[in-house]
Amino acid sequence: MAGSPGKRQTSSTRFTTRCKRGALTGNETSNSGAEDPRFHGRRRGRKLRPGQERLLETYLPEVRLNMPPDGSVVDPTVLFRAGMREIWLEIGFGAGEHLAWQAARHPDVGILGAEPFLNGVARLLAEMADGRPENILIHPDDVRPLLPRFADAGLARVFILFPDPWPKLRHKRRRLINTPLLDTLARLMRDGAELRVATDDQDYLVWILRHLQAHPDFAWSARRADDWRHRPEDWPDTRYEDKNRSGGPGSTFLRYTRNPRTG
Repeated sequence: MAGSPGKRQTSSTRFTTRCKRGALTGNETSNSGAEDPRFHGRRRGRKLRPGQERLLETYLPEVRLNMPPDGSVVDPTVLFRAGMREIWLEIGFGAGEHLAWQAARHPDVGILGAEPFLNGVARLLAEMADGRPENILIHPDDVRPLLPRFADAGLARVFILFPDPWPKLRHKRRRLINTPLLDTLARLMRDGAELRVATDDQDYLVWILRHLQAHPDFAWSARRADDWRHRPEDWPDTRYEDKNRSGGPGSTFLRYTRNPRTG
């Protein structure tokens, strides 16, 4: 417990205390209006295998998210077949393991997945190829330019899992989580919808908490000090996490709820 006599504070305890005191300041915040909305990551990595290239050429067009060409605002529910009880969005799905796991366990939930890295898109397509699920649509690009076209309050859950931390000071403007994105997600998410965020970078964790704690439309769902250290039962492990475990603080799992609209 923070401040207990005779006990040395752990790094986790000190960090929690800082959050409670509102001490996340200085370089841990972004300057209003200074965010960089452009995509700076890689589009391709290692050379794709012939089978992966074929999936991109033949299967991706079948499951690609296609918006109406007239630029109109779209209720995301109409993008899927009838009968979907909710629509979820995963921003930056990496290799697609988490998205495929959720889709298999929630066949009545339509999941929009966005990922600009084509190697990751190809891996998700390979995961989907045998079962051909009908509740996944893929946007193989940066989703941010597309978000203004979605109707208000259409999303029941949003995932942002292990986004690039952009650790260099001059690159922090590139970080995905910032006030403009949270403003957009608050518009798109229905009341009571859940935002799930994960990171294994401690500096980015401070940044994420600073922005979410300051946003009036989101409330942290944590019930105890170490909630963020415990993976929820419906939050699967991935190869990314296995690969990046190095004996450090480990991953952090944050869950926020969209506050009810007023007025």
